[in-house]
Amino acid sequence: MSSNKSRPYPLGAELDKCGCNFSIHAPSCKDIALALFDANGEFTAYPITSSYAGIKHIYIEGVTHGQEYGFIVYDQNNEKILLSDPYAKAISKPLSYQTPFSNETNWSMAKSVVTSSEFDWQQSEHPRLTRSEIVLFETHTKGLTKLNKNVPVAQRGKYLGLVSDEMLSFYKQQNINCLQLLPVAACMHEPHLLNMDKVNYWGYNPFVFMAPDPRYAEVDAVHELKTTIRELHKNGIEVILDVVYNHTAESGDGGPVFNLKLLDERYYLKHGCHYANFTGCGNTVDLNYQPALTLVMDTLRYWVQEFKVDGFRFDLAATLGRNGDNFNREAAFFKAVAQDPVLKETKLIAEPWDIGPNGYQVGNFPDGWNECNDKFRDITRSFWRGDQGFLKEFATRMMGSRDIYSASRWPHKMTVNYITYHDGFTMQDLVSYQLKHNEENGENNHDGHGDNRSDNFGIEGETQSPETIALREKRKRNFMSSLLFSFCIPHILTADVVSHSQKGNNNAYCQDNEISWLNWQLEERQQSFKQWLSNMIAARHEHMIPFIEAFSGETRNDNRVSWYRPDGNLMEMNDWNQLNAVSLKLGIATDGAELLYYINQSQTPVRFRLPEGGIERWSLICDTAETEVGQGEIDKDTLVQPQSMLILKAQGPLKILPVKQEVLEA
Repeated sequence: MSSNKSRPYPLGAELDKCGCNFSIHAPSCKDIALALFDANGEFTAYPITSSYAGIKHIYIEGVTHGQEYGFIVYDQNNEKILLSDPYAKAISKPLSYQTPFSNETNWSMAKSVVTSSEFDWQQSEHPRLTRSEIVLFETHTKGLTKLNKNVPVAQRGKYLGLVSDEMLSFYKQQNINCLQLLPVAACMHEPHLLNMDKVNYWGYNPFVFMAPDPRYAEVDAVHELKTTIRELHKNGIEVILDVVYNHTAESGDGGPVFNLKLLDERYYLKHGCHYANFTGCGNTVDLNYQPALTLVMDTLRYWVQEFKVDGFRFDLAATLGRNGDNFNREAAFFKAVAQDPVLKETKLIAEPWDIGPNGYQVGNFPDGWNECNDKFRDITRSFWRGDQGFLKEFATRMMGSRDIYSASRWPHKMTVNYITYHDGFTMQDLVSYQLKHNEENGENNHDGHGDNRSDNFGIEGETQSPETIALREKRKRNFMSSLLFSFCIPHILTADVVSHSQKGNNNAYCQDNEISWLNWQLEERQQSFKQWLSNMIAARHEHMIPFIEAFSGETRNDNRVSWYRPDGNLMEMNDWNQLNAVSLKLGIATDGAELLYYINQSQTPVRFRLPEGGIERWSLICDTAETEVGQGEIDKDTLVQPQSMLILKAQGPLKILPVKQEVLEA
């Protein structure tokens, strides 16, 4: 031990050539000691006497990579407790414990581990994709590969499985350029799940913020996750991490104690002596408190600098901008992120709500943040289900929700559109179940969202009816076409690529089994949809990206947007409340590329007339009534099947005299 080498910053365990500096923010702890564990689980305690502004620090010579450690403190009853390091870069084993939690529990749980930052990145670089070109594929690290027999057995369900030859080939086939990984930070399972022998499969219950979860590693979670990100980058694929900073696994009153509760009682928002619960998880991290803000900012920089992640999706992000009961878009966290040089080129995606007062904040995040848009999800589901009265809003959502997100702020403020997310039905279940079926979660089917806007086409669950299957597949194509050819950053559930069903479970957060693991033994219809989706993503890259870029920023008003009735005449105001079949024509500048959408929400075929020009100008991108991209006939008068959409592209400039037209922008 060497006191003169000890320093308060950086926080956590920092190696050098001679040993390791340990530093922890612990103003609530009068007495604190560092515990270093040997291979037998025995420990040596080193009292920490150096202190600076609430930070306790000590330097120990001879400490090397792999050293297990913790911090010994005393609770209000003067009982000795081992705490994990909030800045732990690794933990020694997967997290679990035998309930009920007691002060003895921490001594048998995973320990914090000293890590070295050395890693060979092999000159790989961030792909640096623009927002207009990325398509987010939300992926669970384990669930993606656990049942894939073409992935090496040892890698199935692991970080390295994500970059197996089989999966890299899959990404290429599907035109995937961005993986959004469900939380990979070390997650502790809630007591009620442990009592049922279940786990928090999704990972939204952080134990510490910086350590990769070892349950997805063969040997070394840090090295294997870095390897995974390196290989994805080599293949041009960005990595977005889903992160949770709104709460921790310590829960609320009476919950377990892992670190923050005893280190500093001000880490969490409180109502009197009780923990504020704006997250539904028992506690709320207070990012107006400087040490809490510092912890989160240090974590974000760590993931970017040490793991080279390309962006973050923030769970319940409204909590991060809270001043007590109110949301503030000028909050300290947003300012800290905006000025941070390390995060300047990092993509930031907000889930713009929480369950607290004033918790719904869609459209209210600062510039530079892209927001998940549940309005697109709900309206698109209702529209294609045939619900009446949604045409005008469906048009608004397709055009980028400019009532919420001004095109002057695109693409840095462009909406993230989605039909399905991890929380809710998969797309296959969205067209197969009228009701949620969450009985396996052990909560008597009371959990999960009730407003799913789903449709079972007259049969609940799986069916062998060819007619029903055909209708369900068409509905899926309608959803994906609307998503990929709307003005947005598209978000796709990777499970939907293979038409995965969770048997009607719309809250499979605790289902670490075949309910959540993707089934790669695909039937013909699933293979067909998978190929169709790949072709549609390629079509988006080719045809939609130029429109997104042209309609963004300073050139947003230099383009053409026209809405027509099926007879080819421009729509009038009353038509929005009376029609259920319309066409949309988009054009770049005065004579640039054009797209034409025929949208038929009705239950009967509708004949659409080309608004202007001859059929030789147009070619088909997709007809959702068909199972192949580009298949179908185009005529001056084209019959569009019930509840279907056609998207066409212009082959050349219009060669007729211009007609005066009224432009109706949704």
